[in-house]
Amino acid sequence: MRTILYILQKEFIQVFRNRTMLPMIFFIPILQMLILVFAATNDLKNVNIYIVDNDLSSASRKLTDKFQASPFFRITQTGFSPDDAEDALKREKVDMVISIPEKFEADLRRDDEAQIQLIINAINQSKAELIYNYANNILQGYNKNLIAEWKGLPEFNPPKQIKVQPSFWFNSELDYKWYMAPGILAILVTIIGMFLSGMNLVREKELGTIEQLNVTPIKKYQFIVGKLIPFVFIALFDLAFGLTIARLAFDLPIVGSLPLLFGFATLYLVGALGLGLFISTLADTQQQVMFVSFFFMMVFILMGGIFTPVENMPTWAQYLDRLNPIYYFMRIMRNVVLKGSGFTDLTTEFASLIVIGITFLSLAIWRYRKTT
Repeated sequence: MRTILYILQKEFIQVFRNRTMLPMIFFIPILQMLILVFAATNDLKNVNIYIVDNDLSSASRKLTDKFQASPFFRITQTGFSPDDAEDALKREKVDMVISIPEKFEADLRRDDEAQIQLIINAINQSKAELIYNYANNILQGYNKNLIAEWKGLPEFNPPKQIKVQPSFWFNSELDYKWYMAPGILAILVTIIGMFLSGMNLVREKELGTIEQLNVTPIKKYQFIVGKLIPFVFIALFDLAFGLTIARLAFDLPIVGSLPLLFGFATLYLVGALGLGLFISTLADTQQQVMFVSFFFMMVFILMGGIFTPVENMPTWAQYLDRLNPIYYFMRIMRNVVLKGSGFTDLTTEFASLIVIGITFLSLAIWRYRKTT
């Protein structure tokens, strides 16, 4: 134990003398929380619309007003030529074209139905689906208003309606920043843990100080543990720092237990730092560590459910995701912070992180070559 304490003392001195690491420790959390949380959003606002109104009737103006009043849509151009509207869509000046044909109101009055054309830029499939769903809701509301206005309702026999009152649990305001902030924090902890721990060990190789450590009577597990513990504390500090920023900047509600959250974070960091140290035992330069770590981290993040639900992935990818430590930690972050889950709700994640942590840490200790 005394040997490990001496190694920890050396590591902390080395970290605070490194001018490269200090900015990463203090400025990365601020940049990630204040930029990525706003940038990584699926909220849809300010959809630009081109209105081609060849009817110029009261019905077409009411339909145009419906879209103008929506907070999601913005009418930026109007005209009478479908070709001009299609050209604006191709040049990405607008996101959707609404074409109202001649005799739109006349067809409604004569046949009780009329057609309009929606042309949506579908390069981004998710955005196109949201645009279509929002536009469809507006059209349905417009249709109901027409029925009530033109057809009227029976005077003594009003229709019976089932009123649905939605209630959204765990994120009642449907604020996407609350959903993204725990996921960004999971990325932050992973970057600090995997990158810094791996680069620190390889830096010893580049400076030649690793040879001085190898000739000491330090055991392999003592050396790896001494390299791991300082970055666990640094990553936990960044997690606390990021939660503070999220609370102050986004009013993020922290419903669950903070001691439970930091306990799971510590367990997760054992695996993440163990992987970083294992990569560093195979590499000779810091550039090699960065490239290999970046490869694993990108795969883990994209398959971790931070930006897209894991349930939407193919079945084989969902099974493969069981080997992904970020998948478990992301679930823990969101469930504890937003849902208030307890330990009994996260036993599967707990057992999985223990297995992953023991595996990666054992690989790092086994692969480290110590010459005496």
